Parts: sequence; C-alpha cells; structure tokens
Amino acid sequence: MGKPALAVTTAPPAVSLQHVNKSFGMGNTYLSVLKDISLEVRRGELLLLVGPSGCGKTTLLSVMAGILDVDDGVVDVFGTRMDKLSQSGKTRFRQESVGFIFQQFNLIPTLTATENVAVPLIIAGRPYRAALERARHYLSLVGLGDCLERFPTQLSGGQQQRVAIARALVSEPRLVVCDEPTASLDGATGQLIMEIFRNVALSAERAIVVVTHDNRIFPYGDRLAEMLDGRIVGIHDNPDHVK
Repeated sequence: MGKPALAVTTAPPAVSLQHVNKSFGMGNTYLSVLKDISLEVRRGELLLLVGPSGCGKTTLLSVMAGILDVDDGVVDVFGTRMDKLSQSGKTRFRQESVGFIFQQFNLIPTLTATENVAVPLIIAGRPYRAALERARHYLSLVGLGDCLERFPTQLSGGQQQRVAIARALVSEPRLVVCDEPTASLDGATGQLIMEIFRNVALSAERAIVVVTHDNRIFPYGDRLAEMLDGRIVGIHDNPDHVK
C-alpha cells in the first residue's frame, strides 16, 4: 500500500526535544501539561503520537511547530532552536518549513477550496495563478478534483478535512504535524491520505508527526510514541508497518 520505510541514517534528527516542560495558568489554575519531554523524530520518518485524550499530544505538536512557547527545555527543528526564536522568527520558520493540519480545519469561509489551499503559497510570495494551479494539483491528490470552486460550507466535514490536508502539504514543508487527520474520514479515504503522506509528503529530509486515536492508520507509522499524563512513556518500532 505504501512505499518502504526510508533508510535510517546518521543524520541529525528532524526534531529533537530535550527536557521540555509546558504549563498553563497560575496559582489555583496552574496546570502542567508537558513534563520533562525528551523525544527525537528522525528524518524520513512518519511518527505516530498516541495516548488518551488530554495527555498533552496536541500541546506537544504545537510546541514542535513553534505555535506554543515552552517553559524550559530545548526544541530543535531541523537545526533551528525554536525555543530561542522571537515570535516573528517562529512565524517565518513556520511559513517556510512547517505544515500544520488542525483538528478544526480552520478554513476561510469566504474562499473556495482552491483559494484556501493556495493561501500559504500566496503569503510566501508565489504568483497568484501559479499558486492556484499548484493548489488544484494538491486538491486532486486528495480526491477533491471535482470540488475546486466550492466554498467550505458546500463541503462535508470529511471534504473540509481533505482541503486542510492539501493546504498543509502544498508548500512541501520539511515538517508536517497533524492533529487527528483522519478523524472525519471514512476508512478508504483515511487510507488514501496516509498513502499520500508516505508517498508524496515524506522524503529523506522531511518528517511527519501524526496525533491519532485511529488504529486503522497505525500500520502507516514507522514508530509509535505513547503519551500519558504529559509524559512520553514509550517509543516503539511498529511491527505492523506497511511495507
């Protein structure tokens, strides 16, 4: 179904987290969400991040993507210390190197599917027509070639999710972080998306991290990292990995 796992090399990891802590609130509202997290995501890897709801998985994705600051610890993404960047520096880094698939889709209601997918390219300075052409290509890849000019309200939840996935991949980011990307999809479409992740979005110099409760897609991960109560409690090679 998918291409073979990419060869493991001695190259530095795509993502390296060292003793990362993250909390929210103060006093009686203080909540420690990430607790001494150390984790490496390899180049060329699709890592699945699993665990019960509320254990900190989405927060960990947001830290990797530079959306949330950490209280302390090291966050290194392709050699860039995210914990040392200014907010404007993080914004530039995300635009250039990170694709984030949100659980809520975050589509712009006044834009068509094509225009929504083209937004990251337009922000990056790509000519408008070229951006739309590339957006159409990625919408076709996720099976929405017949929905190019529809607005989000004219799409089902599963179709909106696929638009969000196409938008995250269109810039060919080095790191793709995904929060439940198959939650709104039927089994066949979820399998299609995971095959696109492995065959289109992944290469020896890129990496994908997927938060999921969907055990149907477990075979697409190279490794599984388990979280519980804000900690990484286990990292396992995936014996059921798609060959």
